[in-house]
Amino acid sequence: MSTLGPVVRYAPGTVDLHPPGLPDACRGRNWERSRVEWYARDGGDPLQLLTEFAALHGVNVADISASPTVTDAFTCGISVLLSPPSVTPSPTPSVPDLVAIAYSHGPRRSPRAGSAARSVGFPSPGSVNVPPPGRPGSRALAGFATSSGGRDSATAPPSGIGPWAPSWTEAEHAAAVDGVRAAIARGDVYVVNLVGHASAPFPGDPGPALARVAALPGARYGGVLRGDRWWLASASPETLVAVAGGRAVTRPIKGTRPATPEGRADLLASAKERAEHVMIVDLERNDLGRVAEVGSVRVDELFALRRWSGLWQAESTVSARPAAGVGLAELLAAVWPGGSVTGAPKRAAIEVATRLEPVGRGPSMGACGWIGHGAPGPGAPYGRVEIDLGLTIRTVAVADGRAHLWAGGGIVWDSDPAAEVAEAAAKAAPIKRALRGS
Repeated sequence: MSTLGPVVRYAPGTVDLHPPGLPDACRGRNWERSRVEWYARDGGDPLQLLTEFAALHGVNVADISASPTVTDAFTCGISVLLSPPSVTPSPTPSVPDLVAIAYSHGPRRSPRAGSAARSVGFPSPGSVNVPPPGRPGSRALAGFATSSGGRDSATAPPSGIGPWAPSWTEAEHAAAVDGVRAAIARGDVYVVNLVGHASAPFPGDPGPALARVAALPGARYGGVLRGDRWWLASASPETLVAVAGGRAVTRPIKGTRPATPEGRADLLASAKERAEHVMIVDLERNDLGRVAEVGSVRVDELFALRRWSGLWQAESTVSARPAAGVGLAELLAAVWPGGSVTGAPKRAAIEVATRLEPVGRGPSMGACGWIGHGAPGPGAPYGRVEIDLGLTIRTVAVADGRAHLWAGGGIVWDSDPAAEVAEAAAKAAPIKRALRGS
C-alpha cells in the first residue's frame, strides 16, 4: 500500500545518506519530515500524487509557469524517485514506483557510530518541530553512508557481492538488436533504446558499496535512497528535466566511447552516433513543445562531449518556457520516460523494447532528483520552486538480498549487434567495479 509518513526509522548516527540531486549546501543538515511510497498496483496517478504531496509541504508544482514560491519555511526540498510505467513485471518488486521524501533543515553535525536504535515518531507535514541530534525523531543524513547498525563502516566486513547473472546472453542481446533493425526496416520506428538487466547476490549492508556508486566521476545525480526492504544508488549524469527561472531544460545523452583521445575523435566523427543523437534531440524538442509557449523551444547546445567515469558521452541541451497553467505533472507526462531511454517515435519504440527486453526496467530509466527552491529574494522569502530531475541511468537497486543493474543503448538501422553488446557492458562496468570496491 501507499504509505504517507516516514516508513524507515533509522537510528540517529547510524545511516548517513544524501539523496540524488541534493544541493551541496544542504548536505549534513537534512532531516526527513515525511514520505510517500506508491506502487503501480495501488492504482491512481503517481504524478498527481507527487503534486499533492509537494503541496502539503508548501511546494506548489501545480503551475510552474509562473515561478511559484515556496510557502513553508521549514521545507528544504523533496527527493523524488519515479519508475517508468511498464507492463512487464519488475525484477525488484520491493522498490516503490514512486518515492517522494520531504526534508527540513536541522542542526548540522557529523555522523556518530554506536547510537542505540529507536522506533519513534517523526514530525508531521507542516510541523515546525525539527528534533535536535540524539532525540527521538532524529534522522542522520550527513553525506554518504559511513556507518551502519551501530558499527563504523571502516571496520565493517565487506558485503561480498556474488557473481552477476544476466537476464539475457550476449547472443540473445545481439538477436534483440537485430529485432529492432527489423522493426526499423518495416517502418515501425527510427531508433529504439534496448535495455538489459543483471543481478547478483548481495548479502549484508549495501550502504558503503552504494556510496561508492553514487560518488562515481560525472554523477550529476549521484545519491542514495532507501526504504524498508530496498536501497537505490544513482550515478546518473543525465538531466531528464530541470526547471528554474521560468524555463524548462532537458539534456539528452546519446553516443558513448572510451574516454581516450581516440575515443573522442571517433565519437565526433561517427555519422551513426550523430544521426541517432539528433533523432533524440528532435524528439525532446517535440516533447517540450507539447507543454511550451509557442516559439519558445530552442536547442541551446548540440552534441557536446562530456566525461562520465572513463567514457565520453554526447549531450545536447533543449529548453523551453512552460505554457501558462502547466504543472510538473503535465511536464513529466510530456517528457517522461526520457527519449534517450525510449527511442522514436516514443510510443512505438516502447512497444518494440517491451517485446524484446528480458525483464522489466524497474526503477531504472525513470527519474530521480530534487524539488527545492532557490535563494530567498523580493516576493519570495523562502525562495522560488526549482526542479532538477535526472534519468535513472547508471543506477543500481538492492532488494531482498540481490543487487540489480540495467544498461543498454540506442539501436538504429546501421547498429552492429556486437558493438551494441560491448557498449552496454562498458556502461555497466564502472557500476560493477564500484560495488566490488575495485
